[in-house]
Amino acid sequence: MKNIYLDNASTTALRPEVIQEMTKVLAEDYGNPSSTHSLGRKSKSVLELSRKSIAQNLNATAQEIIFTSCGTEANNWILRSAVKDLQVTRIITSRMEHHAVLYTALVLQKEFDIKIDYVNVKASGEIDITHLVELLSHDEKTLVSLMHVNNETGTILDLERVGIICKEHAALFHSDTVQSIGKIEIDLQITAVDFIVASAHKFHGPKGVGFTFIRKNSGIQPLFFGGEQEKGLRAGTEALHQIAGMAKALELSYTNLETEKSHILDLREYLLSKLEIEFPDYKVNGDVDGFYTILNVLLPFPEDKTAMILFHLDMKGIAVSRGSACQSGSIKPSHVLLEMLSDQDLKKPSLRISFSHFNKLQDIDALIEALKTI
Repeated sequence: MKNIYLDNASTTALRPEVIQEMTKVLAEDYGNPSSTHSLGRKSKSVLELSRKSIAQNLNATAQEIIFTSCGTEANNWILRSAVKDLQVTRIITSRMEHHAVLYTALVLQKEFDIKIDYVNVKASGEIDITHLVELLSHDEKTLVSLMHVNNETGTILDLERVGIICKEHAALFHSDTVQSIGKIEIDLQITAVDFIVASAHKFHGPKGVGFTFIRKNSGIQPLFFGGEQEKGLRAGTEALHQIAGMAKALELSYTNLETEKSHILDLREYLLSKLEIEFPDYKVNGDVDGFYTILNVLLPFPEDKTAMILFHLDMKGIAVSRGSACQSGSIKPSHVLLEMLSDQDLKKPSLRISFSHFNKLQDIDALIEALKTI
């Protein structure tokens, strides 16, 4: 049975070139980048060339890129330091953020007695910009934390517009860009965002490594201590093979961006056309013109099919999800769809189908045929 992978929003397969790059570093560049001997200096060169490569792809400076273990760590770090070290007394966010932001904000509220304001969300899943401006009109030291691309629905935030609004109101702006890095161009010289985060495994790199962009002179302090690595901001010996793999993955993602985006858009349109034919009463959760790699659909199936739909698809070798992989074991409705759907629609099965350039039209056909048997 062929495995069909349509869950690329949760993680992606490594590109062969990334595996090759990581294998080379593992075999040859085993020195500690902090060591002063030749093996250490060689590893340090790999580290800094990787940093420079990532920075160039985002039009940032190398000193603004700090390596982390993942996006969750980076989100926790930025929010905590903003409150603890930058005197932020209020966080403006939405109820549709990743739990790495939502849960962290709640912990900080408990620890530091900060205020949390949730910006209104439209039926499409888009942020109500007018409400955001209204919230920012209050004179408080504020961090705005809004994700660039929603990981469940693919709803896109106008990063540049929100950045301008935050700047006008002297608010810090953090965006969880985990779903968008490597899949859309971001120019950090133009976009007025103070902090963004990334996880390599979302753009065909290895798991266990990511990075954060921290705009220079931000004042962010370390999350933990114990060494001078990463300019003293992130202690611990760097995972060199993972960092090199991440840099290679990001480079290839941006080099092939237009070609791969076109291919994925064709797959997305093909799926929508097949759904229209086979399940004409289906609905798209969120904006039908949302982010090209993610499609969240509400299927016109009876409620009793909801609990077992993923199991039935998995038995046919098809991997999709109902939402974030970080909460896949939960029986509760998605907190994102909870903000968007009626109580009745929440009981019906919704699927998040997420694509990569590795997918083919035959994968879509197999998914549709499998859904027809449920």
